This record gives sequence, C-alpha cells and structure tokens, in this order.
Amino acid sequence: MKKLIIINGPNLNLLGTREPEIYGSLSFTEFLDEVKGKYPNVDIDYYQSNVEGELINKIQEVGFSYDGIILNAAAYTHTSVAIGDAINAIKTPVVEVHISNTFSREEFRHTSYISPNAKGVILGFGLQSYELAIQSFI
Repeated sequence: MKKLIIINGPNLNLLGTREPEIYGSLSFTEFLDEVKGKYPNVDIDYYQSNVEGELINKIQEVGFSYDGIILNAAAYTHTSVAIGDAINAIKTPVVEVHISNTFSREEFRHTSYISPNAKGVILGFGLQSYELAIQSFI
C-alpha cells in the first residue's frame, strides 16, 4: 500500500469559503473524504499549516518514510527558498499542486521555489489537481 501525504500551506484551511470563484465551494475535508473513498488501497495522510516553519518541519518529518508528498505551499510557493531547500534535502518525491492556474494570475505567482525540486507540477484543475497527483504515485 502506498503511503502519501497531502501538505497544504497558508489559507487553504479556508477552502469552501475563500474566494469560491477561484477555489470552489467544497471544503478540503469534504474533498479528502471523497478521494480516500476512491483510493482505498492508498494510505493518504493530511497536514495543513499557515506557518512556514511548521510546513518545513512536516516535510522533514515525512521526507524519508513516505512514498510521496503532494504539496500545495500556496503563497509560500513564490516566496520560500527554505521550503524549496527542504524538498531538495529529502528522499521522498514531491508533486507540487495548485488549485488555480498560477500562470493566469498575478506576475509574482509565475515563480516557484518548489518546482525545481519537485517530481512534477500540476496546476489549474481545481481540487482535481490533488487527485491527478495521487494518480502519479500509483
């Protein structure tokens, strides 16, 4: 059985209520329950934090024992050299995920400190981006 973890960054705890025109109206908990039902042979853990250092700690904690990390670092994608370095320092492959198409948004969102160290990048497919990332590991 594959062991994966989804790690979400800042403000993603507000999914379902935050800017539904961009992020949809489904909470992440509701979505996660659906995904776990679709993939009963995959052990999917979940972690969310609004704090950069906590995200780095979690990446380091799971980065040698999980089969895959699905990371949506949210705004930290575009600002955190430290998260990019944490990904480079671990063995577990990381797929960078974004709900929106970051290239259709503000210019500063076109740069990622995650991508150079990621196995792949999936963006712009709404919450389905996470499911596509899961499929990439199985």
